[in-house]
Amino acid sequence: MTALAQQLAELVRRAATELPSDVADALRAARAAEAPGSPGAAALGTILENADLACAGSVPVCQDTGTPAFWFDLPDGTPTLPIREAAREAVAAATAAGHLRLNVIDVPSGRQVSSNFAPGSPAMHFRFGPAGTEPRATLLLKGGGSENQGRQYSLPDDALGAGRDLEGVRRCLLDAVWRAQGAGCAPGILGVCVGGDRAGAFECAKEQLLRPLGDASPDPGLAALERRVLGEANSLGVGPMGLGGRTTLLGVKIAARARVPASYFVTVAYNCWACRRASAPLAL
Repeated sequence: MTALAQQLAELVRRAATELPSDVADALRAARAAEAPGSPGAAALGTILENADLACAGSVPVCQDTGTPAFWFDLPDGTPTLPIREAAREAVAAATAAGHLRLNVIDVPSGRQVSSNFAPGSPAMHFRFGPAGTEPRATLLLKGGGSENQGRQYSLPDDALGAGRDLEGVRRCLLDAVWRAQGAGCAPGILGVCVGGDRAGAFECAKEQLLRPLGDASPDPGLAALERRVLGEANSLGVGPMGLGGRTTLLGVKIAARARVPASYFVTVAYNCWACRRASAPLAL
């Protein structure tokens, strides 16, 4: 295995087996906020115990080790072919080591792909900056149950009474949370893109899941909407794993992209409590 592939294989291991500290801290705070002895508190206690055992044993946090999606930040002009090859090699090595399960299905044949790499897997995104940009890799392992709860709305939406404004966006986001209920393993995190085209908006929404839970949108209006939706979602009573309680979401992360006059999309990437992301500098 090449040195670059070894770096990426270690990134996969970390993402699969160690919850980010901000996510673990949010889960502990959520458990403390639930009524003692309640189903929500018990569910969060089990989640935290599971996370501790996974970290201690360097084994996956969840049996669904998710879809690997890499974001590479690179100086402009960096060749990407060696990085693509190293990422595929790393995914195959992480699969052999048990950090990723056999999680890729070839659609035409229906056969399982033993190496876990195939067209579209792992997903790779490249972001280029000026000379001197520190090469860095960020990985998100997003489980299928939470991926199934992703949604896209086109405003206006008469059924929700949602117009083409931030109030309409708010109505869409609360609808997405309510429709998910316990599916997708609440408490969840919403990555949201307002605007954009249909395909790019899903990519932008998923990218918001890389943001730390403690940050806020640099746009004051979106930052206020993030706080409001988080508070209102947690008042719905869905609770951890849909068992009822005070914690339905851990975070809401919203970005905006330019749109054409004819379209106003609100795109939601839902992530389960196991927000498995990791980042590290790359020695190229």
